[in-house]
Amino acid sequence: MKALKANITKGLQKGSLVQTCDNSGAKIVRIITFKTYKSVKGRNLCGGVGALINASVIKGNPEMRKKIVPAIIVRQKKEYRRTNGTRIKFEDNAVVVLKDEKGNPKGTLIKGPVAKEVIERWSPLSKLAKIVV
Repeated sequence: MKALKANITKGLQKGSLVQTCDNSGAKIVRIITFKTYKSVKGRNLCGGVGALINASVIKGNPEMRKKIVPAIIVRQKKEYRRTNGTRIKFEDNAVVVLKDEKGNPKGTLIKGPVAKEVIERWSPLSKLAKIVV
């Protein structure tokens, strides 16, 4: 996992309901925890674009429901700033469900745009992303 060049504002927190933007079988997931997040004891966990999370599937296929899956945040509503001065924000929050924590996606296609920071950090997603912003 590489470092990000942008200063990502943390727009999602623990317990947030997020849509999935792939064809893995999950529709809506709830964020359980953020991997590699270090903080003060008692502080609410939060993260943004490019963060690796563990999520519980709320809606989706009967085989996928009530399972805990790793996922990556690919879009967030809260705007963040890139090093060249531009500010980026998306219409919705979205994640991609993974097979394993190395970044290999479970689905075969990604619907909608994906942030450039995610592609830099997680290269296996670049094969499936049609629109990179």
